Amino acid sequence: MYEMNSRPSSFHPAFLFRGKLRGEFSPARVLSFFIFTFLFLSSFAQYDEQRYPVIPRPYKLLPFSGDFTLDSRTVIVTDMKSTQAETDFFVQQLKDIYNINLKHAKKASKGNFIYVALDSSGVPPEGYQLFVNRNEIDLYGTKAGVFYGLQTLFQLIHVPAAVDRLVLPTIPSCSVIDQPQFRWRGLHLDVSRHFFTKLQVKEYLRWMAMYKLNTFHWHLTDDQGWRIEIKKYPRLTSIGAWRNGTLAGHEGAANSFIDTTEYGGFYTQNDIREIVRYADSLHITIVPEIEMPGHACAMLAAYPELGCTNGPFIVQPTWGVFNDVLCPSEKTFSFLDNVLTEVAALFPGKFIHIGGDECPKAEWKTNDTCQVIIRNYHLKDEDELQSWFTKRIVAMLQKKGKQAIGWDEILDGGLADGAAVMSWRGEEGGIAAAKAGHNVVMSPGGYCYFDHYQSDAPGEPLAIGGYLPLEKVYSYRPVPPQLSADESKYILGVQANMWTEYIGDEKKLQYMLFPRILALSEVAWSYTKENNYAFFLNRIDFHLNLFTRMNINCAKSIFDIKAKITSSMVNGVALSLEPGLMTGHIRYYIGDSDTGTFDHDYDFPVIIDTTVTIHAALFEENEAVTRTYVYHFDVSLATGKPVSLRKPPDKSYSTGGPFALVDGIRGEMPWKGSQWLGWWGDTLDAVIDLGQDTLINSVTFNFLVDSSSWIYPAQNYTIGLSEDGKTYVPLDKNAWIVTGSAGEFRNGGNVAGYARASSGSAKNQRARYIHLVVYPLGKIPPGNPGEGNPAWLFVSEINVN
Repeated sequence: MYEMNSRPSSFHPAFLFRGKLRGEFSPARVLSFFIFTFLFLSSFAQYDEQRYPVIPRPYKLLPFSGDFTLDSRTVIVTDMKSTQAETDFFVQQLKDIYNINLKHAKKASKGNFIYVALDSSGVPPEGYQLFVNRNEIDLYGTKAGVFYGLQTLFQLIHVPAAVDRLVLPTIPSCSVIDQPQFRWRGLHLDVSRHFFTKLQVKEYLRWMAMYKLNTFHWHLTDDQGWRIEIKKYPRLTSIGAWRNGTLAGHEGAANSFIDTTEYGGFYTQNDIREIVRYADSLHITIVPEIEMPGHACAMLAAYPELGCTNGPFIVQPTWGVFNDVLCPSEKTFSFLDNVLTEVAALFPGKFIHIGGDECPKAEWKTNDTCQVIIRNYHLKDEDELQSWFTKRIVAMLQKKGKQAIGWDEILDGGLADGAAVMSWRGEEGGIAAAKAGHNVVMSPGGYCYFDHYQSDAPGEPLAIGGYLPLEKVYSYRPVPPQLSADESKYILGVQANMWTEYIGDEKKLQYMLFPRILALSEVAWSYTKENNYAFFLNRIDFHLNLFTRMNINCAKSIFDIKAKITSSMVNGVALSLEPGLMTGHIRYYIGDSDTGTFDHDYDFPVIIDTTVTIHAALFEENEAVTRTYVYHFDVSLATGKPVSLRKPPDKSYSTGGPFALVDGIRGEMPWKGSQWLGWWGDTLDAVIDLGQDTLINSVTFNFLVDSSSWIYPAQNYTIGLSEDGKTYVPLDKNAWIVTGSAGEFRNGGNVAGYARASSGSAKNQRARYIHLVVYPLGKIPPGNPGEGNPAWLFVSEINVN
């Protein structure tokens, strides 16, 4: 089997001389042969990014001088029987976006035509070759390859500004040989938390197709709604598809509330078939997800007999993880078998996603049916019970000719033979699965969760939390270095996920997707080991202008001022500012007011050695052209000082590195940006070097509480003081002195915010080194979101005064 993450297959040069439709020997074809040979003998070279702004970057692109002109004579020559869907989409794109009317023809004229033909001789499954000169354009490949080649061609079109009506669109001469690195290039959409119509789903698929993404993970069921019609069980949609209200505001925030408007919707089986056919025309495979055994509230509300308790069960109006879970009884398996039979008939793709994430085990521990299964099958615990449940479902799908894929929790207790893993809790699950010979899709939250904030600037629309800027998406490499070459073959590809708790309409969906979809497409398609982010950014202008033409609500965070905070080498920190993609001059002012005058020109790093707020924006002449970035510094004796961590934070939540603990900026809520460092079930263990013997009155630190995200307050902490960095004297720690908006921790509550914990026992003591250890909650106690799992510990600024 051809592995899409292997090195590119060789294209057979003989097919360059075939003229299936034109029936002629073309001099351009001879030239193409030599170009082809040169391309594969040469290594990738940079080229004029503005002239060739293709994203994702082709495997090989060789630029030439001259341009092909699109005018009223231009036709597209192809065999309509074999490539009609591919060429129709391209022709419609030109009409809808550029008002270019390209006509089909059966034969080529003497010049000015686009020739498209299928030819899979030596071509990988999604590969193509594209040749552009002044007189003609030739495109060859598989059906999928032809489709992708036309998308490359679309991105090469230079359309003049509206004022230049006499200037015709052109395509720069070049030769392209291309194929993808990975066979799974995925994008996910959660339609359970918020429902998107059939037309909106089709639009989502078109966006995917434009950037050569080929797998649509459709999250159809969850606690907040069941969205797919199942004929045998009509209550799944008559009851499970509707909830009596929706959370407004951020989960756990003081001003959040549940509105009283009924909300819901679902797709009929005819809707599903129509969307599947449309996706197929775009060479996109749909992977439906039916969540089990957790995240099942909507299913249980419709059919409560499937639960472990008597309920009552409701379709949930809020977010998070709920204890209601499917009981692994024979009645449940019969039900799921019938559901999956209808699902399998609707989706022709190989995979069906069975969820498996965040499954609470509390009800299983007290349910007689569950405990009998554990005893009868000699299972060790409830984790192995979930594995037993998953294996039943995997075997059930195999009988239907399908393969199961699930979130990486399906590894817990043992992975079923034949099951694939989608690794979202970092890469560890994916690495373990690949080493065990299971197929893997990498989707770690720290790089691939598009519901996270993409900027830490003020004014970002409400999101669930986290921080995922464009550059971090682009930096991801789906094949972990821990895997051998043989193990790497099990990495099918990469996928970004769009969870919609805080995405209620299409414009917000666009904002969270664009421009991050560009980085995802290049990570998934292009062969690259190095992180050439500058080369990527130099190609992005075309796409931003395209999004404007398409009326897409694209985030503008790449234009924001970029800040870097470093040690001042004396006291405090140095704030360095630089423009994003726009040119201009940065100005700033100091003060708490949001309406101050930008009276300082930024030329050199600003030294911050006292508590202060700085407002900065990019100006062209006297007009601000970016939003104002606000930096509030809370300066203490520790600010800017060297800090070392004996235990690094989780890779997904380590953006600021150890210096984030002493950079003067306190983490905020909703949590975003690089201010928070996160440990999952592990401790913060930090040593700060104050540089000299110093009088100390207090040591404080900030922790985050957001139980809906399994982030809980610390269980305990210790502080040690030292003069030599070797011998530490522990403080006689009293009870916590806690201030802030969410310093409490209550069972069953979703408290979100930040708090400050300080030790009052450090008064009038001297030290150079401070050793702070903050211990996590440990296992999340019963009655709380994520119970039984390790708690996250998030810590921000450490202050010493």
